[in-house]
Amino acid sequence: MLGEGIVKGMVETARNFFGSYVSKDRLTTVQFPEERLPSIEATRDFPFLVYDGEDWQAGMRCVACQICEKECPPKCIYIEKSKDKKADAVGKPQFYPAVFNIDVSVCMSCQICVEVCPFEAIKMDNEFELSTDDRFEGLLWDKARLSKPNAHYQNIHPTDAAASDAILAEEKAKAEAKTKAAADPKSNATLASALQTASSTQ
Repeated sequence: MLGEGIVKGMVETARNFFGSYVSKDRLTTVQFPEERLPSIEATRDFPFLVYDGEDWQAGMRCVACQICEKECPPKCIYIEKSKDKKADAVGKPQFYPAVFNIDVSVCMSCQICVEVCPFEAIKMDNEFELSTDDRFEGLLWDKARLSKPNAHYQNIHPTDAAASDAILAEEKAKAEAKTKAAADPKSNATLASALQTASSTQ
């Protein structure tokens, strides 16, 4: 039939048009802020620092390695390394950031800081209602403002958080096994014997 394709196209257009007013799946507008769409797991707005346990200062994963500061394209991260050390997430004595600031007015949410962090310490948040009338102090976040518990990370990015926790658990298990082996003289003797045998066969 002549014009059948045009008629079908017009019917589909009309169905989409009128459906957008009545069909729940087709409604594109929500009455914000009363109604909110759930954020997807891949949402990324601004970085935050992850800490384990209840105390953000004692449980902070960041060891002030300054890789994120060096790799940040807009140079919005500023870190000062501590003079002393504290135990990290796996129990190893590490430096920590005496100062850790992010200027979110400059941050472009590129996530490079997250990608380069070897300690699973900095991640991307999904908080976006951050407007302020203070253009300077209000947009320069210090480590107290940036720190959020691992439970928050698990809540907003469950898949990535599970992977991070698995990596840290594996590192902790290795560190504990190494400490235990060093403290056990029998293990040391076995290890020395194995090394001696390996060297004599070469």
